[in-house]
Amino acid sequence: MHVLFVCSGNVCRSVIAERLTLAVAAEHGLQELSAESAGVRALVGFPAEPLAAQTIIGLGGDPSGFKARRLKAEMVLRADLVLTMTDKIRDQVRELVPEALPRTFTLLEAYRIAKVSGARSVVGLHAARDDLAYVGRENISDPVGLKAQQFCEVGDRIAEALVPLLLALHAHQHPQATIHPRGSADEAGAPQRPALLVLPGGRADTGPLPELSRRSAEPVRHSAG
Repeated sequence: MHVLFVCSGNVCRSVIAERLTLAVAAEHGLQELSAESAGVRALVGFPAEPLAAQTIIGLGGDPSGFKARRLKAEMVLRADLVLTMTDKIRDQVRELVPEALPRTFTLLEAYRIAKVSGARSVVGLHAARDDLAYVGRENISDPVGLKAQQFCEVGDRIAEALVPLLLALHAHQHPQATIHPRGSADEAGAPQRPALLVLPGGRADTGPLPELSRRSAEPVRHSAG
């Protein structure tokens, strides 16, 4: 599954989501899971905002080598799932590529639908969308210009919705797969970083979404302020 994340400048929220997705894929050996991000008003060529980079590291990801990109239709067309940070940006994606409507959601919208309906596929999320229409906004605010604490809060909000959603969708696509965080030591006995996530045992299509464990994120986030 290839996921496209979209925000405004592509230096904070969407890059946090992109690099967290790549960390989840690496942590659990999910070779089929990939991600990219873009902005509708991207600061093209810029790296992740420094506090966003700290947030990515605190969540177990790697911000290095990132350069912001402007959203293009071909990015939307190659994505299996498009997750935006606001409903306004979601609607802009749909205007750019109308046929992407069934697979374009705000991140919080997709998470809510999956949690309430038990949907574990992009098709299922779209099918349940009208029945679970939400009166109000499901947006993640841009933390640019704010302090490190606000960036951490945005990172937490993204992680708490995104990680369970990704793992639930993957479990449905690959029902025979077993998702386990990689061990704390390699074959030679050398210590590795703590597991990013801890999952409950159930993997039924209508089962609860996995819960996120912050055990690996807390120490880094504390030191970042």
